Amino acid sequence: MAYVITMPAIVADAEDAGLASWAISVGDEVTSGQHIADIETEKATVELNAEDTGTVARLLIEPGAVVEVGAPIAVLSQAGDDDDGAVEAALAKAGVGSDDAASGAGAAEAGGADSADDAAPAEQADDAETAVAKQASGQQGSGERLFASPLARRLAKEKGLDLNGIEGSGPSGRITRRDVESAAAAAPADAAHGAAQASSGSGTGASGTQPATASGAVAGESATQEGAAQVNNWTEEAASPMRKAIARRLTQSVNEIPHFYLTGDVQVDKLLAFRKEVNAARADSEGKITVNDFILLALGRALAEMPDANSTWHDGTIRRHKTADVAVAIATEKGLLTPVITDVGSRTLGSVSAAAADYKTRAAEGKIRQHELEGGSFSVSNLGMFGTREFSAIINPPHAGILAVGAAEQQPVVRDGELTVATMMTITMSADHRVLDGAVAARFLNKVKNHLENPLSLIV
Repeated sequence: MAYVITMPAIVADAEDAGLASWAISVGDEVTSGQHIADIETEKATVELNAEDTGTVARLLIEPGAVVEVGAPIAVLSQAGDDDDGAVEAALAKAGVGSDDAASGAGAAEAGGADSADDAAPAEQADDAETAVAKQASGQQGSGERLFASPLARRLAKEKGLDLNGIEGSGPSGRITRRDVESAAAAAPADAAHGAAQASSGSGTGASGTQPATASGAVAGESATQEGAAQVNNWTEEAASPMRKAIARRLTQSVNEIPHFYLTGDVQVDKLLAFRKEVNAARADSEGKITVNDFILLALGRALAEMPDANSTWHDGTIRRHKTADVAVAIATEKGLLTPVITDVGSRTLGSVSAAAADYKTRAAEGKIRQHELEGGSFSVSNLGMFGTREFSAIINPPHAGILAVGAAEQQPVVRDGELTVATMMTITMSADHRVLDGAVAARFLNKVKNHLENPLSLIV
């Protein structure tokens, strides 16, 4: 019997997820455990594996589509199934009409047909959206049922729009995300036009209310056009699941975590010279050690040496961690990722460097896995390569702190009463005051600084 594959709830409390890519095509034979798709969650791309064997009968959504968790995304048929009948029965059981499923799957099955080529990407995405969305009912003024995709309903609620006043362009007149966005874009212009008409219908003089003059009407029309231009002087795009996660988590961090900040200046001349020697002795295949590798190792060693700092806050309790697991902030085209390098305090410099390089490569390819983003007690964010001298970073919950690293620059310093030049780097620690007091945080930052100023301490 054919069965429907649904969008999995890979991340706890996720409302929707996106399809990054299919690893299968219609007609392929699939075995249990086989990789069939890549799902983009809020912070990572996760492989979706088949739970049963079968033949791919239909692919219901296109790559790039975002649908609700639990929405049908594909259908597998079994040996002996009447293909069309079995697929329609499976879709009906899942609460998706065969007409809607066919329209949603059309582009995926067409394989280069004219209808797929001619359709705009936004239209294909909306058709896929409406094909898998559950038919949530409402009442219009005429008593007819109102059909809208869940994403359209949520977007309309956010923008304060009444779905009853929006004409749907999806299958069977269903309201799609595009319909809501179009209505939202038109609303400010309509409001401005209405205000202009109201103002042009009357004018106020010394003797009271008088009809507006022709010049007043022209001025009002000009103001309306100028206002409309100002209102529409931007573009909007839907936030990706990753961007939504970043917004939610950092807003939570600022609102819930009592941040305080400590700043230190690190002289890194010895570190830079030592790094040069280490890289000269390494084989090309091993890759180059970076300054950030030293910073990660220094932070890991400091956490291992100060268990009080290697802690996180959890609903009124303080969790002491047995290993120093450190997250490294990596910028990607889609947003910021913070994969965790485990047990940094016990690793060698080469091991930390290899782990960081692997994460950087896979982050660029969208191959960081969800479990690699979990855990840890501290993060490192390094903007020194962009020329940033100093900055304060927002803590990544539930971590107790984050170390913000600036650029290494030659600066005048006074040593033993004499003016000289040294290469200095500013580090700023954001700390969670629920876990770390000022004195503990100061001692911890000083340990990090000492390790960086004496790099031999990191390899002995």
